[in-house]
Amino acid sequence: MLKKNHAIWQETLKVALPLCLSYIPVGLACGVLLQKVGFNGFYTALISFFVFSGGAQFLAAAMLVDATPIASIILMTLFLELRYILLSSSLSTFIKKEKKGFISIFTRTINDENYAVNYLKFSTDKNWTSRKALMVNRYSLASWLLSNVAGTMLGSVIPLETHIVDFALTAMFIYMFTMQLQNKLIIFVGLFSGVLSVVTMLLFQSTIGLILATVIASLTGYFIEKKIKLTKLPEKPMLRDSKPFETEVPTTHE
Repeated sequence: MLKKNHAIWQETLKVALPLCLSYIPVGLACGVLLQKVGFNGFYTALISFFVFSGGAQFLAAAMLVDATPIASIILMTLFLELRYILLSSSLSTFIKKEKKGFISIFTRTINDENYAVNYLKFSTDKNWTSRKALMVNRYSLASWLLSNVAGTMLGSVIPLETHIVDFALTAMFIYMFTMQLQNKLIIFVGLFSGVLSVVTMLLFQSTIGLILATVIASLTGYFIEKKIKLTKLPEKPMLRDSKPFETEVPTTHE
């Protein structure tokens, strides 16, 4: 039994290792930025554990630089992380037989990268189990947390202007946006939300403008997509996949 558990430990570590290694440079950078906005190692560990999202943590760092109210940070994080509902739903068919406690822990540790690894394994490996998937989630969480804390420790000795957070956040969201460019509708909604954000920020002079722009742009995209799907046109160019960027789930380098 002990030998079998050891084999599972080795197997899941082999699957998760590329993912864990990829977290180190990003996690270090995120930890450094968090230190610059006032986080110590303990608070960095807490936010890394409970949020477990590079996007949300970079966003929080940028908003703290601008002295944004906590309520606005929570709202923006909520909108940013809503996609995890869809990710969890697509994995639910593979873990539906597990107890609620297990499912609760599993969904709490999902992020974009370990979701891609587990979805690929569930789809291609008949011996992949929910227990192994949870191990991958835990390995990735541990790697992210330790990288963040190490970055925070390094941040105290690395001279860095806090305003670099804004540029890092912008670069990260440009990357995230380009990875989603699959059809003309998404391109339109992305450009519309950018213009709308500028307008609402000028009007409200606070981050509530970003929240309003996010909600309005998302609803606009939803209703346009719904309208297009209800039409009886033989082709729907706005929704046709263009796939100009790599969108496949990454391999596990087995």
